[in-house]
Amino acid sequence: MSEEVPRGTHSLNSPWIQAGRLAFFALYAVTVLAALAWAFSNVRQIDPQNRAVVLHFGALDRIQNAGLLLAWPQPFEQVVLLPAADRVIERRVENLLRTDEALKADRVASFATPLSDALAGSGYLLTGDAGVVQLDVRVFYKVTDPYDFVLQGEHVLPALDRLVTRSAVVLTAARDLDTILVARPELIGADNQAAERREKLRGDLVQGINQRLANLKASGQGIGIEVARVDVQSSLPDPAVSAFNAVLTASQQADKAVANARTDAEKLTQTANELADRTLQVAHAQAGERLAKASADTATVSSLASATDPQMLLRLYRERMPKILGQSGSVTTVDPKDDSRLIIQGASK
Repeated sequence: MSEEVPRGTHSLNSPWIQAGRLAFFALYAVTVLAALAWAFSNVRQIDPQNRAVVLHFGALDRIQNAGLLLAWPQPFEQVVLLPAADRVIERRVENLLRTDEALKADRVASFATPLSDALAGSGYLLTGDAGVVQLDVRVFYKVTDPYDFVLQGEHVLPALDRLVTRSAVVLTAARDLDTILVARPELIGADNQAAERREKLRGDLVQGINQRLANLKASGQGIGIEVARVDVQSSLPDPAVSAFNAVLTASQQADKAVANARTDAEKLTQTANELADRTLQVAHAQAGERLAKASADTATVSSLASATDPQMLLRLYRERMPKILGQSGSVTTVDPKDDSRLIIQGASK
């Protein structure tokens, strides 16, 4: 005898029912896993270089530093990751650079087709002495107020760029070109104040930016950052570089000519001094020889002048007078003791 199967047993064991049951369990498991993932979505590990700001229903609730963060899932609480307090972030200010359109226009510009005023002045700053300079500024900042930083959100970096640009414009307008970069090397040693102001350029720029950030904070519109330092690379426009190079070349050539002239003058001076010394030595030597000869020639007379023996003078007189008188054509003698006769020279016939 065959057993009788209860009604409904075939319908419960049908493949469609079993497939539906498996699908339900799978969907249930996925739902449970998704619920668990959602429940623990804001439980995370905060790295040492970051910190987290927790927003409770959109309101600022707390700040979590490095470590394990326990927070309710969204939309109850929202977690925003920020840099740590001691982390320095670099930002290059693109507003101070020359635009791509201006660079392209520079390649095709000429005297016949000059640049427009907007493109010609793009990326250049005017100095206090009517010079033109370009600054490439990199800002290094820290997040000091997480609440203000989160509230400003995407407006922080554009605001920082505008503040840096404004500070750079004010700073360059208050300085000469030589106090920003070495435009004229011949003035480096002559103006110590310009060299000192070039060294203080970065510090003055940092001070100006932080002062404007403090003003925003005082007005209730702070962006929650502070500038730690800036790197500034200053340069001249390409046409000005050629002009400055020409001036520098001319100055170097002039300095070289002056140095050569000084060298030639020094050589001539040395030659003249040597000739003068030689002439003076020869003159001293000749004077000594002449003095010795004169002393030898007058030695006899000098000895006679200092002699006190009348007989010696008379003897010398008798010895030398005949020789002297023998050289004369005629001699007339007069007895100094007898004035009765006077011999007078007659007129010659």
